[in-house]
Amino acid sequence: MFEYEIHQTRTAELIRAADEARLVREAVQARRAARRAARHAAAEAESHTPRPRRHRTARVA
Repeated sequence: MFEYEIHQTRTAELIRAADEARLVREAVQARRAARRAARHAAAEAESHTPRPRRHRTARVA
């Protein structure tokens, strides 16, 4: 009976750890998605000229 209780406790700990890891992953994904959306919105707001930001070829000395 004692081994069964240890097994149940360990299983509950593993489930809690897995839930916590899942929540952390979801939070990281949400932060990344928010940064990506903000970066995309900022890029649209800044792109008011059709010129590229950099020259296509490197400058010659």
